[in-house]
Amino acid sequence: MLLLCLPPALLLFTLFVALPMGEAAWYSFFRWNGFGQPSEWIGLRNFERVLANPAFHTALLNNGLIILVSLLVQLPLALGLAVLLADRLRGTQGFRLIFFLPYILAEIAAGLIWRFVYDGDYGLLARIFGAFGATAPQLLAEPELAMYAILVVIVWKYFGFHMVLYIAGLQQIDRHLYEAARIDGAGAWQLFRLVTVPLLAPTIRLSVFFAILGSLQLFDLIMPLTKGGPSDSTQTMVSFLYNYGVTRMQIGFGSAVGVVLFVLCVGFAFGYKRLLMKQD
Repeated sequence: MLLLCLPPALLLFTLFVALPMGEAAWYSFFRWNGFGQPSEWIGLRNFERVLANPAFHTALLNNGLIILVSLLVQLPLALGLAVLLADRLRGTQGFRLIFFLPYILAEIAAGLIWRFVYDGDYGLLARIFGAFGATAPQLLAEPELAMYAILVVIVWKYFGFHMVLYIAGLQQIDRHLYEAARIDGAGAWQLFRLVTVPLLAPTIRLSVFFAILGSLQLFDLIMPLTKGGPSDSTQTMVSFLYNYGVTRMQIGFGSAVGVVLFVLCVGFAFGYKRLLMKQD
């Protein structure tokens, strides 16, 4: 059975993953606008341009900020809600559905909804400020504020996914362990610290892996909200690739950005799995 299923899978992987990655790596050594065959070999100059571009530095910092907020805000929020909703009590199913709904919503739709919410002239934010006789700020038009507004959307959009992961992990823990710990005099914090967290550690490591890898690849929410603006203040590495490579027909330059992003993602994935998930 394995011999029957493996060749089609390898063929699809080669056609749609391996070959495009190899072509992108090859194109990154050319100055090429996407038309005809690449012929102007420039070596590593595209990579030099990428690493020297201030907008790429901003994108790197923004991806780092997204990772930081995901680890310090999104995942603890998801874990706290999972602990509250893990027991099969009346009403918990409804709350789980409510908190998970943002994740089901398509990224483009979520971005358009929040763009309306943040609109300082006609959106929900304008209505709230107008009720108090104040003028609403244009959050997505302010370079100092736009990225923080996007971070709120990211936490809202993805915490439900991690909450469901944690609930699944919590439901695998033997309830008798909690009963034994309570008999020994453990309080709520001790139960969480000494029973829940150690037994949930494999799920937490998996959740951190998904959060960091997803943060490095974030794109769909950025485009409907700000498209990387204003003044490149909300660029991520993928939106930078799209805005500076694809839309400007600098395919060689964009391929170099893709190679850098690929190296970062693959390096993190293999390093993280080797160091922290080798026993999971």
